[in-house]
Amino acid sequence: MGNSMKSAAFLIESRLSDAAKGSSNAYFDLGVIYSTGSEGVDVDLVEAHKWFNLAALSGHDESKVCRAEISLDMTAREIAEAQREARSWLQDNTRRAA
Repeated sequence: MGNSMKSAAFLIESRLSDAAKGSSNAYFDLGVIYSTGSEGVDVDLVEAHKWFNLAALSGHDESKVCRAEISLDMTAREIAEAQREARSWLQDNTRRAA
């Protein structure tokens, strides 16, 4: 594991911990990472859609545009899966915070 991989993993970890606290910017950043395949991760549109969706739900306007754009490259099944994952992520994390 090279240094850049380590710092990428660290960045994603820190974004995830911010996301768990409900940070719309962290959601958005994760969406960007997964939609572009930056930070050493593979492009994963389902994962990206999930994060853009969470960002949009928390009032992040730019993420709505990004979500719409990547939706064009996704099947209806992938979009449904992303929406399911966003819902379950919200349930898991709101339960933990409560």
